Amino acid sequence: MQPLLRITGVWPYLIAIFLNAFVDLGHKIVIQNTIFKSYDGEIQVVLTALVNGLILLPFILLFSPAGHVADSYPKVRILRVSAWAAVAVSLGITAAYYQGWFWLAFAMTLVLAVQSAFYSPAKYGLVKGLFGKPRLAEANGLIQAVTIGAILAGTVAFTALFESWIVPRAQTPGELLRSIAPLGWLLVLNSAIQVIALYRLKLDTAQPSPPPLTWQRYIKGSALKDNLSILGRQPILRLSIIGLATFWSVGQVLLAAFPAYAKDALSIDNTLVLQGILAASGIGIALGSLLASKLSRNRIETGLIPLGAVGVAVGLWCLPLFTTPISQALNFVFIGMMGGVFIVPLNALIQFHAADHELGTVLAANNWIQNLSMLGFLVLTALFALAGVDSHYLLLLVATVAMVGGGYTIFKLPQSLVRFLLSFLLTRRYRVDVHGLEHLPAQGGVLLLGNHISWVDWAMVQIACPRPVRFVMLKDIYQRWYLRWFFKALGCIPIERGAGADNALAAVAEQLNNGEVVCLFPEGAISRNGQLGELRRGYERACKLANPEVRIVPFYLRGLWGSQFSRSSSKLKELRNAPLHRSVVVAFGKPLPKDTPADVLKRRIFEQATNSWQHAIDELPSLPDAWIRSVKRNLAAQALTDSLSRPLTAGQALTASLLIAKRIHTLTPEQNVGLLLPNSSAGALANMATLLAGKTLVNLNYHLNNRPNGTAKEDVLSAALTQADINTVLTSRHFVEKLQQQGLSVNSQLANTQTIYLEDLQANIRRHERISTWLAVRLLPSWLLQRLYCRSRDANATAAIVFPSTSEGQPKGVMLSHRNLMANIKQTSDVLNTQHDDVVIGSLPLFHAFGLTVTQLLPLIEGLPLVCHADSNDTAGIACAVAKHKATLMFGTSDFLQHLNHSPNVHPPMLESLRAVVVSAENLDEQVCSDFVLKFHKPIYKGYGATETAPVASVNLPDSLGAHYQTIQKGSKAGTVGMPLPGTSFKIVEPESFAEQPTGEAGMILISGPQVMQGYLNDPKRTAAAIKELDGQRWFVTGDKGFIDEDGFLTLIGRWA
Repeated sequence: MQPLLRITGVWPYLIAIFLNAFVDLGHKIVIQNTIFKSYDGEIQVVLTALVNGLILLPFILLFSPAGHVADSYPKVRILRVSAWAAVAVSLGITAAYYQGWFWLAFAMTLVLAVQSAFYSPAKYGLVKGLFGKPRLAEANGLIQAVTIGAILAGTVAFTALFESWIVPRAQTPGELLRSIAPLGWLLVLNSAIQVIALYRLKLDTAQPSPPPLTWQRYIKGSALKDNLSILGRQPILRLSIIGLATFWSVGQVLLAAFPAYAKDALSIDNTLVLQGILAASGIGIALGSLLASKLSRNRIETGLIPLGAVGVAVGLWCLPLFTTPISQALNFVFIGMMGGVFIVPLNALIQFHAADHELGTVLAANNWIQNLSMLGFLVLTALFALAGVDSHYLLLLVATVAMVGGGYTIFKLPQSLVRFLLSFLLTRRYRVDVHGLEHLPAQGGVLLLGNHISWVDWAMVQIACPRPVRFVMLKDIYQRWYLRWFFKALGCIPIERGAGADNALAAVAEQLNNGEVVCLFPEGAISRNGQLGELRRGYERACKLANPEVRIVPFYLRGLWGSQFSRSSSKLKELRNAPLHRSVVVAFGKPLPKDTPADVLKRRIFEQATNSWQHAIDELPSLPDAWIRSVKRNLAAQALTDSLSRPLTAGQALTASLLIAKRIHTLTPEQNVGLLLPNSSAGALANMATLLAGKTLVNLNYHLNNRPNGTAKEDVLSAALTQADINTVLTSRHFVEKLQQQGLSVNSQLANTQTIYLEDLQANIRRHERISTWLAVRLLPSWLLQRLYCRSRDANATAAIVFPSTSEGQPKGVMLSHRNLMANIKQTSDVLNTQHDDVVIGSLPLFHAFGLTVTQLLPLIEGLPLVCHADSNDTAGIACAVAKHKATLMFGTSDFLQHLNHSPNVHPPMLESLRAVVVSAENLDEQVCSDFVLKFHKPIYKGYGATETAPVASVNLPDSLGAHYQTIQKGSKAGTVGMPLPGTSFKIVEPESFAEQPTGEAGMILISGPQVMQGYLNDPKRTAAAIKELDGQRWFVTGDKGFIDEDGFLTLIGRWA
């Protein structure tokens, strides 16, 4: 995701708000310091309160006009006009300074505040459009930090210049102003720069004009009443504004009362020291705002609100306990930090929940209530001072108000406090990224429906959602005495299984009708295979009882399968156990009507799965980086073997590949490297070495039969060499001889290329080099090995170019990036739920995407032993390898199964160890499948994909028993090719219009997911035809015909004519 500071227009915006605050604060500091130097006692407190009151008054009196203007005109234009007004006002202030007209300069504070009253709603109203709804909290933290930075800079700069420029003989306010008059030009200069910055901002679009604001409506107060009624309709807006008003009111009293307290109790009479202590609170607010921004990445962390409220109260109560300037400054930093943590999510909530056409009015109402409250507190402060009440007691009163406010916050937002505690505990281990937050309605009843992958799904949803969420949960868990109080505080809704669920569903409908957010996991149980299970239809019954305005928001949780809270295998938990933070993505989809049926809902959840994986793959490393990490987890684990060479451990395999990689890098200046090797230990090592050398793999197809159009297999190989611009081919003399014996004239095909034989590379490796590389693999940490030996670090770069079998014209090169392949490896491994005893049999050729990804890269990167067999036609040899090495996972094609069925040398006990046989459904004969099951008593799991999807897109899985051994999670369905892999989605469309077809109706199959190719090599026209952008997602147009049933399983019918 783009960093905040790289968003277009953000720098002019931040510069403008910095300078605006700097100018406002600068003039205020000059007036306050003049008062401090000229007056004492009650008069000083009263005048200080009065100058603050002049700043607040326009925000109160001009609430309706400011809100009306902000909602009627482009906000950037309002900012520009206000900035020009600041230039004019600052010139007037400068003239007053030079003339020594104190009371005029005092009154100009009011004029400057009028400018700010119109500036503020436009400034904050621009945040949502500039930064986006999901990043409101982050943006508000940054804006608050910049504003406080401006206040601090203004405080320090104007106070220091004031103290250094005043002359000892200046005693009256007029004499003081004349001595520091050049400060006025600093105000003028910064106002002018602000104007320049705002003209660098792109003009935004104004919302439809609200009802006109007439003088009569303004004077009579009807406009005020109408505007405040918005807050009455939305309690969250009202509570957020009250919280902000309380904080800033307490702050105003603190700023007004502390100088007198410091003078009397702490004997501080230097304005620089005094302003330094007060400025410490600004430093704290800036730090707290940045902390809140960091903790609210892509979400609004409402759990910070009660924490900040209590923290401010504690700091205020401790204030009289400190007697030195340093201790007071540190306490002010703490109070400010807690304040920053408190106000950032409140500001974000206001911007999130306010409708776009009312945003300016809501923000103006926020200013009105805050400033009215601050003015009231300042009047109270002045009255206390005139009554002779000691400032010490006034500070205690403020602390009491803050403590009551903190308690009220916890009382009104118990879920937020629980949310913060959950966030604090879980985010130590999990980093939650939220996407699609803009799709979550800010108000009204919302039913969240998504996948159920672990025991902590509910916590992740609550952390991601800025609105309080009520969860539907099983009654037998809800009623456990030690948990019931907790679930009750969260507002959970208990539900019984079967017929007893009706009351709970009625309660769900009631909460939805009350405008609440309710989350229900429609699968009814935690997934046992990482896939989305059957969706129960209970939610449909609840929706029938709900109001028409209620919306369904689909969501998908990615990153928890393989966690300790999931039902995945212990092996997968080891593989997915990140050393520091585990990334979890919560993706919200567009709102759906409440009558959305389960089949459509499931498709929308799959689409959110794709979105969540698209964001998650940004963290995936390149293939060689991932392999190095995998090897370092267990150097001594068995990794690789075949029928011709000795077994290799993971450490030995990496050592051998590093030695070969060094020579490949030296001998091949070009990027694309051809490999003419079978699926063997040597082939695997050469492929990984090529990737380590920073090159792009091109495994050459030596297995193509003559095609219908008459193109010979030699011509196909030559075409691949030409298209990929290959000048160097890595092969083996032994293998070339074998191909020559089979009738493929390899030498003539490679005549114009540099041919490198593995036997020659191996002979040139010296003993000391083997030892030093082996020691490096064994002793160096992963990150250092990657830095020293891995030249493929860009995961977006093309990792492999695959030339699939085709009967149509010249072969087309499919470009697959490291992330394409890594994503498909992770997707496939997740659904296979890899076990500790898993062994993969690799017999498919490496020029085949299925062979490259699933039977080579997957086992190497996931740390599974790989048994290679070079000849895919040698069924007896493959069966022997399965029996010898106790292989558990086998992948093949229809022809391969047929050979196994008919081979008299392959017996059922030889395949006894297999737990899964996965076969590509393309051209799969059902009779072949039946014969295989009958002979070997092993089920076949059909899958589907294409080279363009790296290649796996869907697969059937074994059914899984439920928690009570009475239900199953259906993983396969006869006649289908399964459900899409996690992160993959299918769309069935009409081939001409690309309109989506209803459930069960046939059409052309589109595939979306992180594994979809980069494109075709040197063929942008064909790429444009194959990749379609629909609803913001990239879809591969397969040309296959099929349909999706109501459970989400895909059935193939054939090719689209």
